[in-house]
Parts: sequence; C-alpha cells; structure tokens
Amino acid sequence: MYEIKTQAKGLVAHGVSTCAGCGLELAIRKILEILGSNTVIVIPPGCAALFSGFGKETALRIPGFQGNLENTAAYAAGIKAGFEVQGRDDVTVLAFAGDGATVDIGIQSLSGVLERGDKVLYICYDNEAYMNTGIQGSGSTPLMAATSTTPAGKAGPRKNMVEIAAAHKIPYAASASIGYIDDLKKKVTKAKAVDGPTYLHIHVPCPTGWGFDPALTIRAAKAAVETGAWLLYEIEKGKKKLNRKIDKLKPVEEYLQLQGRFKHITGADIKRIRQEIENNISALLRSID
Repeated sequence: MYEIKTQAKGLVAHGVSTCAGCGLELAIRKILEILGSNTVIVIPPGCAALFSGFGKETALRIPGFQGNLENTAAYAAGIKAGFEVQGRDDVTVLAFAGDGATVDIGIQSLSGVLERGDKVLYICYDNEAYMNTGIQGSGSTPLMAATSTTPAGKAGPRKNMVEIAAAHKIPYAASASIGYIDDLKKKVTKAKAVDGPTYLHIHVPCPTGWGFDPALTIRAAKAAVETGAWLLYEIEKGKKKLNRKIDKLKPVEEYLQLQGRFKHITGADIKRIRQEIENNISALLRSID
C-alpha cells in the first residue's frame, strides 16, 4: 500500500472552523505570510481562539499560547523578555486579539506594554463587537450599529485605538483593512522591523455579526474605506501619513445598506453618521504635517 501524506501550505491549516466569509481568517493568513515561522503568537479568548485549537490540535504551525481576555499584551511582553534573557532577538512575538480584548478589557495591559517600550507586535482584528459570545457591543462598535446589547443602535462613537496607542509615543501605529491586502502586508512588514512596540488595528468585517452575505466580505471592507467609515493611515515616529486619498468619498449609504445591523437607522441617524465621518476626517487631516 502507498501512504499518501499531505502538508498544509503556509502556517495556517486548510480547514478552520471560522464562519463563512470571516474577515479574521483572511487577516491571520496574510499576517503570518509576512511574519514567517519564527513567530510566537498570543491569542486570548475570542474568535481567534479557533486558531489556537482544541486539546492537542491547533490550526497554526507556529508556537502559540492562549491566555486570558484582559492580559494578552502582558503575556506577550513576558514571552519576549524570556527570549531576550536567552539572547534571542530574532523571534517575533505577536499579540493577536479582537476589539473587545483590546479596546475594552485588555487596554490596561496594552497601555503598560506600550509605555514600557516592550518589543511586541500587537495586532487588533476589529470586527466591531464581541462576536463569539453573542454579538455584544464593544468600545469599537460604530455609531448607530445594532448589537445584542445596543438593539436600537449604539448611541456614541467608537474609540480611536490607533490614536490611543500612538499617544504612548511608540515608533509605529497604523490602521489597515482586509479590503486592501497590499497595504496590510506593507504595514505588517514595517511593524516587524521596528525596534520597539508596534500596534496595528485591522478592520475585519463579520458576516454573522454585521448581517450580510458571506460573499460580500471584501466588498464591505472596501466600502468602509471608500465611504470614509474606515480610514487607512499610519503614524511612524510621530509623523502621520494618509495611505488612501479621501477627497472623493462615496455616499456612506453604500456601506450601511450592505449590513443588517444598520437596517433600523433613520435619515437623521445617517446624518449623524455622516457628520461623525466628516469630523474624523477633519481631525486626521489637521494632524498631518
């Protein structure tokens, strides 16, 4: 008898139990393409915990650790310190957490890592709610988006985590989107090379939580950028750079109408959302030299 052996290409298994059309899955595959096998990943409970696996099985071909929801950054800093004690400066330590574990529950330990200057690459995959526990609203849920805890729409705006991270005077912070993979890869490459803490915040649309056809994930990601609902920029050594022009934006309705979580909104709500986008763009442009 012949024994047929197969080996997965890349660092992520072929079959992973994410939802159909999951933006997170595309993100982690592309991120690890850049970072390579000499990487250790820290994942808290959340959608990405699917990649940590169950029992003896894992979906990743790199060393990893699943910690707690509130201290992903602290775990990553400890692992990096361990490598440094061994004289190993060649290993990338990646903290990979969702918006709930980053902008809410994990923000304290993340702030500590950034303030101390620990050489950790922290990536937040932002699907704009606590998706794996019932689609509860998070600090990153956008204005008027419906979740299980904001059924009439979130009353206030989202936190700007890129600016919060950059306020720690770290060498590199940036936003990204799975709708613009080349831009994402460039930013991961930059972050990997930095001698110090780096922060990336990636927009990853969620068909399940946002209420759209799984086939439209990339369309939704692109529409967010094309309408100004998601801005692509980076902050390198304190200097901001806009990565995609925003002088000819499409109507925000083209983004909102793709998603079931905005089906309840009124004309007045759309005006509020449009004004929020304009305010965000104006603030960003004012801060660019």
